[in-house]
Amino acid sequence: MNDSEAFSKYLTYSDRDVQWQIYCTCVGYSRVPPGARYPFRPKQHPPGYFFKGKRGRVLNEYQIIYISRGSGLFQSENAGIINIKEGSMFMVFPGERHTYRPNPDIGWDEYWVGFRGNYPELLHLNGFFTEEEPVLHPGLQDSIIEGFHELFEIARRETPGFQPKLGGATIKLLARTLSFIQQQEHGSGDENLIRKARCLFEENIYNSIEMNDFAGSLGMDYSEFRRIFKSYTGMSPYQYFLHLKINKAKDLIAAGEYSIKEIAYMLSFENQYYFSRLFKSKTGVPPSRWHT
Repeated sequence: MNDSEAFSKYLTYSDRDVQWQIYCTCVGYSRVPPGARYPFRPKQHPPGYFFKGKRGRVLNEYQIIYISRGSGLFQSENAGIINIKEGSMFMVFPGERHTYRPNPDIGWDEYWVGFRGNYPELLHLNGFFTEEEPVLHPGLQDSIIEGFHELFEIARRETPGFQPKLGGATIKLLARTLSFIQQQEHGSGDENLIRKARCLFEENIYNSIEMNDFAGSLGMDYSEFRRIFKSYTGMSPYQYFLHLKINKAKDLIAAGEYSIKEIAYMLSFENQYYFSRLFKSKTGVPPSRWHT
């Protein structure tokens, strides 16, 4: 995500979009710091989405919320009160009263998407998601965060046919989450470390990272972190982070909405000249000549 603490978008849809069997109503992200009022930046949300005190709220849509940092509580009529931790994903169901909130001493980072349609109704009917067990534990997964980023980019641009694209991306996100849960094995400490590092890299793709400090935040020195990370990915942490940035730059160039200078600035490169040299060294062509 960007340096901003919150992003949300509430989406339009047509009768034709409804016929696609899944369409999105909203997408968003909030980085809720410790001690912050919650819901965070409530003016960004339409009235129907507000929590009404301890009674919570009732929506006429499905939502999935993924917590990539922090902890808190989720409560619903059918599930009761459930502790939420880093790497949890929970679902809210149409017509069910619910509420959730981060631990005020810690805060959390939350990603969400709201959706409706016959397809999610069918998944619900077939027991893939239930009100009695609304909390899933895929763990910290960089590909889940990447999936939300894909939703955000589609929603921001709203190009013709954006709703079917959002629907497809949402289905992919759901399938990816279920796959992690069904195939999940208790990984080693090193595997969990790499998973968390990848998530943090993905979350900070628009920022710059000092690798020694980054390794310190994971509780180890950089040389040991670099050794473990490279053994799993084949790249040093720094090169992996640059790889993510270059791939994001390709997407931004292809979108055609920003200049090379703007993209270099968005991705926190020192300047556009360094960015252009790096891009060419990684892709073989300068960014001005990149095409998908």
